[in-house]
Amino acid sequence: MSWRPRAAIALAAVLLAGCVTSTATPEPPVATPSPTGSPGTPGTPGTPGTPGTVHLTAAGDYGADPVASGRVLTALARVGQDAHLALGDLSYGKPGQEQAWCDFVTARTRPGLPFELLSGNHESNGENGSIGAFTACLPNRLPGLVGQYGREYYVDLPQPDPVVRVVLVSPALTFPDGTWDYSAGSEHYAWTERAIDGARAAKIPWVVVGMHKPCLSLGKYSCDIGPDLLHLLVAKRVDLVLSGHEHLYQRTAQLAEGSACTRIAIGSYLPGCVVDRGTSLAAGAGTVLVGVGTGGGLPSPVRATDPEAGYFAASAGAGSTPDPYGYLDVLATAGDLRATFVRSDGTTGDAFVLRHGATAP
Repeated sequence: MSWRPRAAIALAAVLLAGCVTSTATPEPPVATPSPTGSPGTPGTPGTPGTPGTVHLTAAGDYGADPVASGRVLTALARVGQDAHLALGDLSYGKPGQEQAWCDFVTARTRPGLPFELLSGNHESNGENGSIGAFTACLPNRLPGLVGQYGREYYVDLPQPDPVVRVVLVSPALTFPDGTWDYSAGSEHYAWTERAIDGARAAKIPWVVVGMHKPCLSLGKYSCDIGPDLLHLLVAKRVDLVLSGHEHLYQRTAQLAEGSACTRIAIGSYLPGCVVDRGTSLAAGAGTVLVGVGTGGGLPSPVRATDPEAGYFAASAGAGSTPDPYGYLDVLATAGDLRATFVRSDGTTGDAFVLRHGATAP
């Protein structure tokens, strides 16, 4: 996620003044935004605050290009979501320009939208600003947050009867106090495990974990987060794992560990780790990992010959038509969790659903 000159020019202007390919046939789009921003039919993204539902959007890797990140942010303004999860690598600007980027965001998104931040490597190490400065100008707006906003926290939605727990963590990011370690036995690993176990003990239907860096990927990066955290998330059957870092959209099949897959193989492909590569999935049967570093950074190519490619069910990157700028739209009820990749022009791509009570193949 290197600094892009185009984004640098766009951010300077702010200071002076702002096709998915799938190996499975998706179900009909399950989360199409209302193009006018007015309420749509019940249970769609045009309906904010529908009782018994949680509506989230997520993306990472933004910048301040009015043509790329600007379109994504403007598209988010039409959705009516309960919160947006910003999965790191925010402005790609210079230190001291954090407020300008926050203004760039708020000028384009819905007033009062909980635009919930998680650090990427460009904010953790101060290269392109400080996560502390970003969280000061885009503060938490969700009640009941537990942990350190911007770095490691969770929140239950809605309150008081939550449907989903969102857990956001920062593996392999270097902050002023050092690089955060999520290997087994570490403080951060234990915190993450408690957050997941607490959700299960409270009988919250869905657990969604987000981080900036992925482990499995069709892009250029390796598993910086380490195998222990991936094992924890899959062994705990976390329903959905979100990431950015790679400037592309990528979704795995539903993965699980067991007799045919004692550990997810990293840097290669182990077929026994795949439970289901369809689009209608049984909740609790495994974990789906989605990379959505599509918030505005220049798209990266999808490596179709990547040794981990067998794990993936859908992807889009550089050269995809339409371009892959957009966000993941997630609509959760007690019975199902529906996710759709929505491009910044409002068209939809890859879609899948997890259902409680469904039977795994």
